[in-house]
Amino acid sequence: MRITKKQAAQYMLAYQNLLFPDKLQGKEGILDYMGKVGCIQYDPLDVAGYNSHLVLQSRIKQYRSEYLQELLYVERKLLDGWDKNMAIYSVQDWPYFERYRREAFERYGDTFKEMETVLNTIRKAIDTKGPLSSIDIEVDGTIDWAWAPTRIARAALESMYFWGEFIIHHKVGTRKFYDFTNKHIHRDLYLKPDPNVTMEAYFEWHVKRRIGALGLLWNRPSDAWLGIHWMKSKDRTAAIIELEKRREIMAIEVENIDQPLYIRAEDISLFHKVISSEIEGVRASFIAPLDNLLWDRKLIKEIFGFEYTWEVYKPASERKFGYYVLPVLYGGQFVARLEPKFHRKTKTLEIVNWWWEPDILVSEKLKKALLECMMEFVMYLGAAKVVLNSEGNAVKHLEWLKELLEEQAQHD
Repeated sequence: MRITKKQAAQYMLAYQNLLFPDKLQGKEGILDYMGKVGCIQYDPLDVAGYNSHLVLQSRIKQYRSEYLQELLYVERKLLDGWDKNMAIYSVQDWPYFERYRREAFERYGDTFKEMETVLNTIRKAIDTKGPLSSIDIEVDGTIDWAWAPTRIARAALESMYFWGEFIIHHKVGTRKFYDFTNKHIHRDLYLKPDPNVTMEAYFEWHVKRRIGALGLLWNRPSDAWLGIHWMKSKDRTAAIIELEKRREIMAIEVENIDQPLYIRAEDISLFHKVISSEIEGVRASFIAPLDNLLWDRKLIKEIFGFEYTWEVYKPASERKFGYYVLPVLYGGQFVARLEPKFHRKTKTLEIVNWWWEPDILVSEKLKKALLECMMEFVMYLGAAKVVLNSEGNAVKHLEWLKELLEEQAQHD
């Protein structure tokens, strides 16, 4: 099957729930999306909400951060875990990561054999007092850890979490509170063995999962494959060959791309629906820096002609755009880049910068879609005010925000 880049772009956006005019609804919409893509990436930076919230606000109508918090820490339908680096995924996926927990025990268990009293002290404290963070554990001393010497209590809690004894009960900001996993995951699920008996089966499962995380993906080195433990290029290729042989995935040829892209068999009906019809109605979306859509940035450059680098860890003098920049989608293309900053104390959304992509026709229809997108973004943040940074370029490029700012001025 051979398609154009425009068709590939249209399918990826439809698959990612970023194309159709209607958004997903509420917590059920979050679960539907998570069931499709497997996981979303978590990052502790909070400039305009954590990355996980930014991913969901672009897909869920009138999204509120409480939706995700409740699914994670009240209803326990989702959990914090390691997949695409730090991530959030369905609790039903717990058994599939058993080999990660075994690896963690083998890696950290010996370290703490000599400190069994520390582990028992932590177990007793949590059993007596309930969920605790590392600063609540009265254990003195430091230990050499992965990144630097750290408190023994923190290292022990993290180790017990990685090998599955503890779960993240909740967070206050980025501060993690831990509790016993078996209190919060049903016994049958908690004890269920890894469905992937062999390493080959595990690679096949995870490769297919990552194809589903984007919608289309090629067999090239990519950030989209990060976090799949033990897998080398030859393992990925072998998994793709086996999945294709079993018809669990299919190869798609795209114009002017010299290797196939792969799609899951269960997504073929949506694929045919999208590429054979014109999608009526378009909307604008602000896309998270670590959004699933952007996991393979070379692929995005090939299909969309859009080059994006997350410059948050670059020195200011080396940045082409800004510290925390969100790509802006409209219809089937990236039209701009937004640098926002939310000031929580004053509930003010500051637009630091706005950059239009080259050759974008700023039509009235585009302005209307962007205004609607911005208003929903303001609601998601709980912002009471929007201001334009006078030192950046926002004032020059955001005349379409006039209606929102005038309405705000009337209320002031």
